[in-house]
Amino acid sequence: MIPNNQALPYPSGFLLIDKPSGPTSHDIINNLRHLTGIQTIGHAGTLDPLASGLLIVAIGRTATKQIPNLVKQDKVYKAIICLGGLSDTDDSQGKIQPFTNCHQPTKQEIKIILNSFRGEQNQIPPMYSAKKIHGERLYKLARKGQVVQRQPNLITIYNINLLHYEWPTLSLEIHCSAGTYIRAIARDLGKMLGCGGYLCQLRRTKIGNYSIQQAVTLEKLTSHNWTKFLFNL
Repeated sequence: MIPNNQALPYPSGFLLIDKPSGPTSHDIINNLRHLTGIQTIGHAGTLDPLASGLLIVAIGRTATKQIPNLVKQDKVYKAIICLGGLSDTDDSQGKIQPFTNCHQPTKQEIKIILNSFRGEQNQIPPMYSAKKIHGERLYKLARKGQVVQRQPNLITIYNINLLHYEWPTLSLEIHCSAGTYIRAIARDLGKMLGCGGYLCQLRRTKIGNYSIQQAVTLEKLTSHNWTKFLFNL
């Protein structure tokens, strides 16, 4: 029998969540805290509100201590990019400035430019990002109307494939290193094509060896069954 003054141990492990588009990654964590009754919860790599897909969530102190190892894992995304305009956030949630009478690139032109993205490179993070400069998040500076010089991140794009193209949208599958901003790829691709570009949709399908096919939606989790979906590394 456990003494009255001794707390019952709670389960610890990881959940693979299929995040919908709309809520923030922190919203997902708050929902799980309410669902599980456990406060020590974190995630291994945020997804923007626009994005959906795989979110690895650590439940309990033992699991959250392993988050740094998961954050470093490669990622795979499926992205839809809109050409013919610019966005101040580099995605469809920002203020869009359309280009008029711009060149509509061919599929072959796009494939040639995409090939140049493969490999190790320096990437300038978007102004609307959580990266800190002088202790302040970039997105907070951006909301004040400030644009500051950002130091590039060293990233690797292992593969980038064109899945479909019909002006003004194209869909890509991107296998990249941790720290890669897909919004920045959309921005840079549009710039190189001379027609502008921004991210319209994004779905993360893999983190390391973990796939979206293994994930569960929040709607399927209850206070009674969530432990059945827990696993340990």
